[in-house]
Amino acid sequence: MHLHILGICGTFMGGLAAIAREAGHRVTGCDANVYPPMSDQLRALGIDLIEGYDAAQRSLRADAWVVGNVVSRGNPLMEAILDARLPYVSGPQWLAEQVLAGRHVLAVAGTHGKTTTASLLAWILQACGRPPGFLIGGVPGNFPFSARLGASDAPFVIEADEYDTAFFDKRSKFVHYRPSTAILNNLEFDHADIFPDLAAIETQFHHLVRIVPRTGRLVVNGAQPALGRVLARGCWSERVDFDLPAGWHDAGVTEFADATEFDLMRGAQRIGRCRLPLAGRHNRANAVAAVVAAEHLGVAPADAIAALATFAGVRRRLETRGTAGGVTVIDDFAHHPTAIATTIDGLRARLAPGERILAVLEPRSNTMKLGAMKALLPASLEGAARSFCYSAKLGWDAAQALAPLGARASVHADLQELVDAVVAEARAGDRVLVMSNGGFGGVHERLLEALHRRQGAAC
Repeated sequence: MHLHILGICGTFMGGLAAIAREAGHRVTGCDANVYPPMSDQLRALGIDLIEGYDAAQRSLRADAWVVGNVVSRGNPLMEAILDARLPYVSGPQWLAEQVLAGRHVLAVAGTHGKTTTASLLAWILQACGRPPGFLIGGVPGNFPFSARLGASDAPFVIEADEYDTAFFDKRSKFVHYRPSTAILNNLEFDHADIFPDLAAIETQFHHLVRIVPRTGRLVVNGAQPALGRVLARGCWSERVDFDLPAGWHDAGVTEFADATEFDLMRGAQRIGRCRLPLAGRHNRANAVAAVVAAEHLGVAPADAIAALATFAGVRRRLETRGTAGGVTVIDDFAHHPTAIATTIDGLRARLAPGERILAVLEPRSNTMKLGAMKALLPASLEGAARSFCYSAKLGWDAAQALAPLGARASVHADLQELVDAVVAEARAGDRVLVMSNGGFGGVHERLLEALHRRQGAAC
């Protein structure tokens, strides 16, 4: 079967394309911005990519047109597909019908931590002899790719996004996956371009809960009030709470180097000591959720704990991009204020006294561009010694929003100006933490090049 994928360079649709190719389909695709690294990964799989959405692509005569949620009415190719009454389907629906049907699906939902938790869960299953298929919104360090078909009877781990499915299906993507195990990691307001308020997102999470079978398991962050409201609307499956003393949780943490040791507890019962190569309270909660989810598939917690010690992290999650002149440049996907705060806290746990964090932020997500979270930004950046915000294409006054930070924050509409300001401030031992959900104009490389030049000039 020939599939032509519209919006193929997004993380979900690119992963779907890789899975379809692995399943033996001929796959082609198009996007408005065909760019690395996804374009390189897809071409390496033999997938032909087309720049743009020209209606002439109809001549490809695909058997099915798989539509991503970046495509809207008015798109030339989509209009041609509709006019010709060609068969089209959303990405999540295609995945559900062609890949997930009949398999034990483990869905990881939540505003934050989906990629890390899904990666932890996939690695636990792999290390414990249950190699899964998976589709994750990032590249886990233990695997060379973000998506894998897996055996037809293997479990399947999927990052379960609440974003809408397609222009013709406004339900959240995760309702298509019909999980037997669902992690509800946390829930805050996000996606302001799709949802009017938190209550609307809670309704979508309630729809997810409604389709988990009676034999299924809900792994729930019991410390989240919004998830409590979701479950109060109905729960028909086994519910296992974590992050509460009465449920599964962590206790007794010892930080050292780039690893964290903690006791995994089930209520008052100590299950074992974990060694997780990720810092931060939020990552410990992610690990607990993954252990509890894996247990639903029969993986003993002691075996899952052993697997955690060999977890290799996730690209773009506190990923070191290089060091120059004693200054380390670190990349992270954080873009929501809560994620920004927890990322900074996690990095601070690794630092020695006197070492500083210089936060570099691009408010790039649709929610951030709309300014829905601007009032929360100063508090989220409080743990950084200095903050630098890139304000190009924002519809709100970033300088005014960050005014509570005083001289500790500066705003720059020009990227080179921002790079120069960071380099002028940075000193040996500093960590420059770059946070964006996009490529940020190659700022990581520009920072490292500028730091190398400064080092060379000083010699």
